[in-house]
Amino acid sequence: MKKTLVLGASPNTERYSNRAVKLLRHFQHTVVAIGGRPNKIDDVEIIKGTPALDDIDTVTLYLGIERQVAYYEYIISLKPKRLIFNPGTENHKLKKMAQSHNIETIEKCTLIMLNRGDY
Repeated sequence: MKKTLVLGASPNTERYSNRAVKLLRHFQHTVVAIGGRPNKIDDVEIIKGTPALDDIDTVTLYLGIERQVAYYEYIISLKPKRLIFNPGTENHKLKKMAQSHNIETIEKCTLIMLNRGDY
């Protein structure tokens, strides 16, 4: 299973980030959720800020480009194996930064990847 950071997590059940946390848990992935304010999605705490994390396999983005800027250094420092840009989060600058640190970048929907079995 892949330890995944959902960046831009929301307790709002209408948000794709919320659905992603639930689906990741359904497929038994370990999930860390970072959002704008502390809250909870089922059994997953939404934390705020940039906590020290170990062994992150995947960072999946649910933040617009403007809000991603504050997390550039943080994402790189986590040394994930891959970074998923969900629809609407594509960012050429962050993609290039990640690739220069040997982080695989993917422009796909996490929900579709999980449901198709190619996560």
